[in-house]
Amino acid sequence: MARHRLTRTAGALIAAAAVFVSGHAHAQGLPLIRDSEIETLLNDYARPIFKAGGLGGNRIAMRIVKQDDFNAFVVDGRNVFINTGSLMIADTPNQVIGVIAHETGHITGGHLAALRARIAKDQTRALIANILGIGLMIAGGAGGNREVGGAGQGVLAGGAELIQRGLLAERRQQESAADQSGLKMLEATRQSGRGMLETFERFAQQEYISDSQKDAFVRSHPVATERLSRLRNLVESSTHFNTKDGPELQLRHDLMRAKLSGYLESPGTVMNRYPASNQTLPARYARALAKFFRGGTGALEAAVADMDVLIKERPQSPWFHEVKGDLLQRAGRKAESIGPLRQALKLAPDANLIRVQLADSLQAVGDPTSFNEAVELLRKSLIDDQNPRAYRLLANAYYKQGKGPEADSAMAQASFLEGDLKQAQIFAKRAQVRLQPGSPDWIKTDDIINYKPPQI
Repeated sequence: MARHRLTRTAGALIAAAAVFVSGHAHAQGLPLIRDSEIETLLNDYARPIFKAGGLGGNRIAMRIVKQDDFNAFVVDGRNVFINTGSLMIADTPNQVIGVIAHETGHITGGHLAALRARIAKDQTRALIANILGIGLMIAGGAGGNREVGGAGQGVLAGGAELIQRGLLAERRQQESAADQSGLKMLEATRQSGRGMLETFERFAQQEYISDSQKDAFVRSHPVATERLSRLRNLVESSTHFNTKDGPELQLRHDLMRAKLSGYLESPGTVMNRYPASNQTLPARYARALAKFFRGGTGALEAAVADMDVLIKERPQSPWFHEVKGDLLQRAGRKAESIGPLRQALKLAPDANLIRVQLADSLQAVGDPTSFNEAVELLRKSLIDDQNPRAYRLLANAYYKQGKGPEADSAMAQASFLEGDLKQAQIFAKRAQVRLQPGSPDWIKTDDIINYKPPQI
């Protein structure tokens, strides 16, 4: 299978968008994107899996990484990361659900803690091997004994090889265990494991090519022949093997892929992927975005006209209203974007990202009433979603309202979430001296001032 690649367009990713680049994931340095439509769909995919795995109340978040390769991974017990490349390559919801089930298996199996413990143990072993090896090399060199010196080099090389073999063996065991746990969750939710099997079969062929040519998913999820055979037997023996995704869910999946293409790929690529002869809803969705990003005279009008047709066909879809508002925002017509964004929020009242977009447009109006509404929207969005962009907009609104300490506190929160601790502490210290001691904002700034990064 050909490797799927996404390209980056000049205007497709900015912080005010329906799809936009957020601050890097704290401590991981990952380029994340946020989007209400895609996050809602991924949460709908994941929710039954998390519940079946006993993680229903643990508030695990689905995170979208802007990377071209097919990959998904976990780094803690609170987030599952999946690449945009994975979402673009996956033909069906079940393929994405299978990947989520597998990664959830790693969480429920405690594999992350086990891996960290293993690495710590291996670092000790490596240190001992290094000490022994270097000691023998020094002894051999001092005594002119090449055999002793060579033995020292052998200890170094042999120690590293044993550690690597042990780690790889444990990884293979964890991958197999995650397969089985994931399949149990799929069985419990009456879903097929076919998507998981298709994913691993797709990449099994890459086991025999060089690491530089492999997708990240293959490098981090080695697909041994016996593991794939065992997985195939388990999947095909399930009573739900032939269960397929419903047409509405498949449509939502196809719309997600079209949206990613429209925002992340060049207009020419989008038009080739979704030619004019393709009159499906997803194709027209992608082409509307491509028309806008192609630019030129009438680009906005043509894109908005296409979105209006889609809205007329599916008026209850909040995402079409959201995208229309987003395109108007990008074109600098923020006042005109307020209507579509209000309708989008009305149809998706829990969509905090739309609240942030609407607050952005309201601030552009500039009157006191609009600023007050923007503050209310932003504060409400931050209850459940600690979004640095929301904090920056809130800071701007507070500055305009003459609330300097509160504005500095919001800037401190934004910088902290973006991983800029130095800047966060500067704003926090400036805010704290003017805030009421013990107030919520004072406590937040105090936490930032006294924060010590974890030692890795």
